[in-house]
Amino acid sequence: MSSSRRVAKESSSVEPGAVRVLKKYPNRRLYDTSASTYITLADVKTMVMDGMPFEVRDAKTGEELTRSILLQIILEEETGGMPMFSAQMLAQIIRFYGHAMQGMMGSYLERNLQAFVDMQARLADQTRGMYDPAAFTSDAWSQFMSHQAPVVQNLMSTYMEQSTHLFTQMQEQMSKQGGSLFPGFTVPPVQK
Repeated sequence: MSSSRRVAKESSSVEPGAVRVLKKYPNRRLYDTSASTYITLADVKTMVMDGMPFEVRDAKTGEELTRSILLQIILEEETGGMPMFSAQMLAQIIRFYGHAMQGMMGSYLERNLQAFVDMQARLADQTRGMYDPAAFTSDAWSQFMSHQAPVVQNLMSTYMEQSTHLFTQMQEQMSKQGGSLFPGFTVPPVQK
């Protein structure tokens, strides 16, 4: 049985909503304490894709390593096939580290990504039951999308409005923080 199938099968024995604990050893191996077995990054990716809650801890120190493991998976995905991030986008993200806007940018990106996921879920709900997944080719998708232009435009419009609203909220938060840092300084109102 492949390790991905094993992770999925053994996850059914884990209490729903329970956080699986993975231990990372110095030899870079990951140990799933729920399944009592070693797993790979591909198995962790499967857990992410299946929405399983987990955390990765250093086996010796107990230090939280979940983010670094997730970043390793992203790195493998970016180098393996069709990258999601351009070099320019990655450079822009790097520039925010150590910048006063670092915390706000992370929050903005997280909320914007959630708005996009919500939009994608609404589109999936609208199309559910309309096709046979086995027969749904890229040509069929193109044909379907050409008939769905108004629906997609509405969803994209909603997404853009939410994104704009999130950005406006971030600007307002910056204005308030600037006003509290420099009480004698008047902060111009946020333009909407």
